[in-house]
Amino acid sequence: MSTEESGTGHKSAGKGKAKGNGKDKVVHVIFGCGSVGYAVAKELEAQGIEVVIVDTDEKKVELLKEEDFVAFVGDISEPKEITRIKSEGEPEAFFVLSNSSEVNKKAAKNIKEELPQTYLIVRVIEPGDKEDLEELGVDVALSIRNIVSRAAIESLDRVKAQSKAKGLMEVIEAINKKGKGKGKLGIVVHDSPDSDAIASALALKQIAKNVDVPADILYRGEIGHHVNRAFVNILGIEMRQIEGEEELKEYEKLALMDASVPGANNLLPPPPEGNVDIIIDHHVGNNKENVHADFFDVRTDNGATSTIMTRYLQELGIPVDKILATALLQGIRTDTSGFKRETHPSDFSAAAFLHVKADKELLEQIETPPMSTEMLNVIGNAIVHKKIKGSYLITNVGAVVNRDAIPQAADYLLNLEGITTAIVIGLCEDTICVSGRSKDIRVNIGDAFAHAFEEMGSAGGHATMAAAQLPLGIFSGIKDKDTLIQLAEDAVTKRFMSVMKEEKSE
Repeated sequence: MSTEESGTGHKSAGKGKAKGNGKDKVVHVIFGCGSVGYAVAKELEAQGIEVVIVDTDEKKVELLKEEDFVAFVGDISEPKEITRIKSEGEPEAFFVLSNSSEVNKKAAKNIKEELPQTYLIVRVIEPGDKEDLEELGVDVALSIRNIVSRAAIESLDRVKAQSKAKGLMEVIEAINKKGKGKGKLGIVVHDSPDSDAIASALALKQIAKNVDVPADILYRGEIGHHVNRAFVNILGIEMRQIEGEEELKEYEKLALMDASVPGANNLLPPPPEGNVDIIIDHHVGNNKENVHADFFDVRTDNGATSTIMTRYLQELGIPVDKILATALLQGIRTDTSGFKRETHPSDFSAAAFLHVKADKELLEQIETPPMSTEMLNVIGNAIVHKKIKGSYLITNVGAVVNRDAIPQAADYLLNLEGITTAIVIGLCEDTICVSGRSKDIRVNIGDAFAHAFEEMGSAGGHATMAAAQLPLGIFSGIKDKDTLIQLAEDAVTKRFMSVMKEEKSE
């Protein structure tokens, strides 16, 4: 019975012990050695695993022996072939890879009866084979078509990633040409940057350094969240706080990190005046159709911008030291809420790469800093002024110095019993700041904030978290802050609840 086949190789990662000739050996058995079986045999050989091959084709077996493989002529559907293999010792794994559906099933049945503890990988040939093989108890029902498809897609992803990385480097390297070796890159993050934004900026700074381009991380506003302050201080990250657009002129090129719209909660002028050369983000931004950059990479299928930057570092072969790895890992963990919120396979892959390089003690210090007295007061005000409408909690915290206290309060209030959505409103100088958190699977609070508030200011977010910044507008003439915040709370509540009512009625 012929076992000729065509396809691609399968890589085995396992190793096992078998007794043979009085010595422990790592042995895997291949039943049916067409092109797929041969590719698997070569890969196992490269890993230092001894391979035993059984095939019906005498000429093929002779050729395999000439390559120093242990090979036998035999009918893999017969139980006696299992007996012959057992006489040499019990292998860890069988690969049944012939091009006959019937033969593969018979071989699988025989192996499971004789060697039930051995790992069994069997090739799928016909529709319905997968279900039949699973009933026999095989460990892997191997579809060559699926493997080829995945390999093709993964190859395309690698090519796209390499192309993106090359494009980013070309924009950065142009700084030296344009600035005659004296140009600098300004890396802008949003006004109250979190660890994902800061870590991503630090990664871009490292990429620029790799081609001898100096860079500064720039922000306006305050690093208010106590965890973010600890993050910057513990890791010793250098950042430059600037007030206006005039200071941006000393930079040859500008990058906007973890945001996609210049002027929306960052110090850049809004489009079309905003001169931005690089934009990298993982959020869906409002009004981004008016935004132009020489390099534009917004990937909503990543849970954090730090994930995107980790891939760039990998593609470019740039070393990642302990501080950068710790920063990027914290950035991913923060924006995915410890891999519980809007997490994608790419985030896990990046985190696995960073985990072995990061400093675990520094991560623990960053995540458990002391809470400030101001933060406790803000949470207290949020509780005192809370109004509950069903499972929605809406509250105001009055005027705050640290705008990061508002989302922290929202995080805290979401844990209250019976609450699925928390909205916290505060006055930050001349802006009404609104933060929302939700664990209601029926609600996309990012979309709700965009619909409710984007005409009043800037707004957006994710399915479970959102923020809005609303200029005072017609309320700017009101001097009494208590009256002002109450009017703002009424307006925010009315618009948000109206949007929620519309969405639930659809």
